[in-house]
Amino acid sequence: MVSTFITSLADFLCGYPLFILLIGGGFFLFFYSGMVSLRKLPAAFHELRSKQSRDSGTQISSVQALASVVAATVGMGNIAGVAIALVMGGPGAIFWMWVSALVGMSTKFHEGVLTTRHKHILADGRSTGGTMYIIDRGLGPRWHWLAVTFAIAGMLGTLCIMNANQLTEAMVSAFTTPEWLRGNTLVASLSSTLGWSHESAFRLLIGICIALTVTLVVIGGIRRIARVAQWLVPFMVGLYFILVLYIIVTNISEVPVVFKSIFSEAFNLRAGWGALVGIAIIGARRAALVNDAGVGTATIMHGASANNSPVREGLIAMLGPSIDSGLVCTLTAIALLLCGDIGTVEGVKGLDVAMKAFGNAIPMGEYLLMVIVLCFSLSSMFSYSFYGNRCAAYLFGERKAKFYTWFFIATLVIFAVMPLGVAIGFCDLFYALMAFPTMITILLLRKEVREEVEKFDSSAR
Repeated sequence: MVSTFITSLADFLCGYPLFILLIGGGFFLFFYSGMVSLRKLPAAFHELRSKQSRDSGTQISSVQALASVVAATVGMGNIAGVAIALVMGGPGAIFWMWVSALVGMSTKFHEGVLTTRHKHILADGRSTGGTMYIIDRGLGPRWHWLAVTFAIAGMLGTLCIMNANQLTEAMVSAFTTPEWLRGNTLVASLSSTLGWSHESAFRLLIGICIALTVTLVVIGGIRRIARVAQWLVPFMVGLYFILVLYIIVTNISEVPVVFKSIFSEAFNLRAGWGALVGIAIIGARRAALVNDAGVGTATIMHGASANNSPVREGLIAMLGPSIDSGLVCTLTAIALLLCGDIGTVEGVKGLDVAMKAFGNAIPMGEYLLMVIVLCFSLSSMFSYSFYGNRCAAYLFGERKAKFYTWFFIATLVIFAVMPLGVAIGFCDLFYALMAFPTMITILLLRKEVREEVEKFDSSAR
């Protein structure tokens, strides 16, 4: 009864209410800000190269904050999510993913400005931030309940249920056979001891390996997470770019056809306005779930940076969706449209479609993609552990927050083995409960962002 209620509520909130809030609210902020994600894009790239954005002292820099945010958002959704969008909405869904990325950049700009303006200084001099501090300092005590709602939702919604489970599933599918599982001494011994199936025993071993890897990074705190993200993100995006570049070069004659299909199908009225709206919603919703714009996670990471200029931090923050929903999702779409068998897929499938496409296009391509998926998934876990830790620190204090980190690590093993079931609905519910406080707060405090931009522009003249 309770599980059915949680699942139904999560399905409802993560449907049109969340879509309207993230995309509709994002469009409002885009136009209210004077299309900041277009107008300020050159300035954002300039800030990315500036010395001020790279200096950190005893904290993390703005660039490290961006890398950590991208490490969290560039994950399974950039591959499986794009495949799902193509299967459900066709090539035209990709155009609307681009539109959503542009809107998401505007939302992330507002998040970066507000979290820097309202950041909280800890006793040791380090800064911390997040939607909860923006609410407390920007909206006042009457809205404290909303800050607590966000912190509780953030603490539970950032548990990596899907990442741990689906990464384990992918590794089992890619690297094992029933014969190999039965013949492996360690797996057979563990299976006999626990009374589990061979596959379940192997999933447990993978879960333990994942947890140990994450532990080595996250126990070092935000500075170690940021340092790992700063080299891991360029590596994994660069390797992915090389794979897709190989696919493009070997299928160069078909590339114009791919881009033509994206633009023509985005505005295809042959099936009526309802079909057009459906394609737009599929593409935009996938992008919104990929780049986390408006969810509030970026406010936590950028609030921890050493930068004290709200607009400079906002400019850096808004580059996130251009990397994950723009670059990485586009690379995936091109590869799948060139080599994937999208038209014949039955049902809603994601990672399986992508792995088959890369396997068809590149020798051992499915295994190379598996390495990238591993990097994508682990990088998400590193950053998400920090998000949950900061929410726990807000609720229970800095000293008790470390217990959350160990709880987070333990759940990675549990989620690797357990069936998803209600767990996904539980996680989705709290994910939505992060987005509602964040977007409401940003919309209510939008004038503060405009004031900061006007001050920044006047000082730059």
